[in-house]
Amino acid sequence: MEPAEQGEQAADFGSSGDAPFAANGAGNTLAPRVGVPCPTCGNEGTLSVAGLADSLYVYALGRIEARFPRPSVEKEYVQATGRGDTAKQTDKQVFHAVLSKRENRYLARQLCWILSIQGLETYILQPRDPSDYDLLVESIRPLPSPLNIDVVVGLRGAIAPPELCNGLILPIVQFDQIYSFDRDDLIKAIPKPKEFAAENFGPAAEELFDRIMQMADNAGATDDHRALNYLAMRYSAIYSIAAEQYARACSLSGVDVRPSRLTGTRKIVDVIFSFSNRNTDVTEKFFVRVDVTEEFPYLITKMSTYYDR
Repeated sequence: MEPAEQGEQAADFGSSGDAPFAANGAGNTLAPRVGVPCPTCGNEGTLSVAGLADSLYVYALGRIEARFPRPSVEKEYVQATGRGDTAKQTDKQVFHAVLSKRENRYLARQLCWILSIQGLETYILQPRDPSDYDLLVESIRPLPSPLNIDVVVGLRGAIAPPELCNGLILPIVQFDQIYSFDRDDLIKAIPKPKEFAAENFGPAAEELFDRIMQMADNAGATDDHRALNYLAMRYSAIYSIAAEQYARACSLSGVDVRPSRLTGTRKIVDVIFSFSNRNTDVTEKFFVRVDVTEEFPYLITKMSTYYDR
């Protein structure tokens, strides 16, 4: 199937300096950790493309929170808090202020960092590089909002022992990148097509993003969910096509991810968006191809018309 290119679409709205996150990191090459099978070199444990199996990699959307793993750490935090002026500040503001100070960075290394997805505790986070504790601290909001979103990109490891995080037993994700922003910031950063007014484009983009966030069991650990989450963060054309279809009285009737026929030594998936006309019930499909072989997914083909075989 040859893709039929559609107009001029922005390939990566995350590359602009004023987008919620600018660095893609696609050039990073990660060596497999000891004891973890290589996903691309054909050793025992190689991932199955046909089944869209769980991956060693994680590209997850959720919310990060910090917890005290032991009473001694909490007491140390209380002492650090007492050394500053906290008048007229909420507990969240004080927590952010204390951990943001360089002299208190040792506390950040002692905390237990949890990524929750759709309200469920999903991963325990650890940085692959110790300097990346700064990314965890930056995820703390002095004024938290339900629209806060954290994107975690990394490698999924073993289940945490009970003593690591006060009895919490979850998979450990060693992250390489974290993006923290608000949903409204993301929507504002999307390049808007000239033919759409902001008051029409914004709601369409918000609805599509929410649909991707609320897909069942989207923990960002399977190839299909990693591809979807990558597109939600990095490819503005999916929002443009949604706005265009809503303007034509069409509803988003389905999002499907399938292994591409082009899959060979690389793991490539087709992400298919289906829109059904509310009056005629005729369905039109569009797709993009995404390479999910390694930790950082990337686009293979831009948004195109999809034809069922």
